[in-house]
Amino acid sequence: MRSLWSIVGVLLILLGSIWLLQGINVLPGSAMSGQTRWAVRGGILIVGGLAALLKAKKKQHRAA
Repeated sequence: MRSLWSIVGVLLILLGSIWLLQGINVLPGSAMSGQTRWAVRGGILIVGGLAALLKAKKKQHRAA
């Protein structure tokens, strides 16, 4: 279960980073480029991904 949380966390961080960069127009060329709402959604996904990684780490320490 720990590895599942780790995988989900990493995927959320990657996707959130792409959305954030597109939202702040660092990665142009999409309908999401320059759209503040995508930057905000990307930030939320990054926070969710970090929470998932912390949960995975917490389960690791609890099992040890």
